[in-house]
Amino acid sequence: MVIAPIKAGAEESLRRLLATMNKRPGVVDPHNALVPFALFDRLHVARFVVFSDVTLGDVAAHGVAVPQLPTYLVFLGDCDGPAREQLADMAQRARHGLQQIFSFCDGFQPSTDLLGWLLANDRPVAAAYVNWIGRTVKQIREEDALHRALVARAVHRVGDPSAQANDDPQSIRQDLIQFVRAETDAGRLVLTPPQRTPLGWQIRNLLHAILWPLLLLAVLPVAVLLSPLFLYQLRRLERTDPEFVMRPDPAAVARLHELEDHDVTNQFSAIGSVKPGLFRRWTLTFVFGGLDYASRHVYKRGYLTRVQTIHFARWAFFDDKRRVVFASNYDGILESYMDDFINKVAWGLNLAFSNGVGYPRTAWLLAKGARNEQAFKNYLRRHEVPSDVWYKAYPGLTAVDLARNSRIRRGLERVAMSDAEVRDWLNLL
Repeated sequence: MVIAPIKAGAEESLRRLLATMNKRPGVVDPHNALVPFALFDRLHVARFVVFSDVTLGDVAAHGVAVPQLPTYLVFLGDCDGPAREQLADMAQRARHGLQQIFSFCDGFQPSTDLLGWLLANDRPVAAAYVNWIGRTVKQIREEDALHRALVARAVHRVGDPSAQANDDPQSIRQDLIQFVRAETDAGRLVLTPPQRTPLGWQIRNLLHAILWPLLLLAVLPVAVLLSPLFLYQLRRLERTDPEFVMRPDPAAVARLHELEDHDVTNQFSAIGSVKPGLFRRWTLTFVFGGLDYASRHVYKRGYLTRVQTIHFARWAFFDDKRRVVFASNYDGILESYMDDFINKVAWGLNLAFSNGVGYPRTAWLLAKGARNEQAFKNYLRRHEVPSDVWYKAYPGLTAVDLARNSRIRRGLERVAMSDAEVRDWLNLL
């Protein structure tokens, strides 16, 4: 997540340059001349976003002065392996284009060391979610090719009288196994064995999984003592914080619509101010810490609570925790994306967003809030900003497709399956 303030007066020129990376609004050219994303085979999704915050003045409703904060250019990417290696690869192979893009940002000069500057401006996130930790771009593409080949073979069998004579489940499975072996031997299919997870990462992840609960246990007695004070202050603020439900600008919504629904997956980028005061800031910091822990150790196999449609998401603090940025990559249209969360995990939306200025009034941090459906949707649309450039490495594939394709491969590689298991496996095709 590379973040840099844009030079005064340079925003429109920067947007015009970023637009040259697209075939048309909302559809990137993966081979564009500035940053040819298709060259980077470890990059899942990426975007360039100009975060111009039209809601910045909303903080005045809380009786505080409206701060003078910069407009940022942000590059977001989700990749396999270390972020440093991805940035180094991009700095080498897309140097000229990145130099043109970031020349509109403060602190970047023609003589600037590009990789050093990218790393210096690569900021940590407060929380991040990955649909399936460990599933690589290579695996996704290979398993998609496997699925398509097996479907074609199954269709061929339907029209083959000799194949229909052996149509019991086990015979069909053995035929498909032999077919895949022949295709891989001929080089028409590739199924790369999974790479071993680096030991250093496993150790750090294990320590993270253990130490955070131990830390919470250590502070639990103090937390219990302070909980009445926390709950009192929370309810006081929930009752007295100004609530305003403002409709988004129709022109801005039309611009957002122009960038959406060109693929089965969409992008979402938003920015907003945190309600003034240390209480809200500390509460949000703790909530994001818990969300990051859960995403890393609990919701790491295709689900964020009960929602299956998100590929990647992240929450990040800006401007000394005065503002928060949220970015996600999700399947389906925005309306269904919002409805999915409202219907299944409205309490989670309240946890993550209710400390933001203008959010619908909550009760005890978890209740109400997003249950005020139209107010919540207006809140999201007002804070959403258009992603100037958005790339996905495997267009046409949903998160459910990726999970299905992985199940197909695992079934193919199993030594033995019962007839019932084979039937379930064949139904995946």
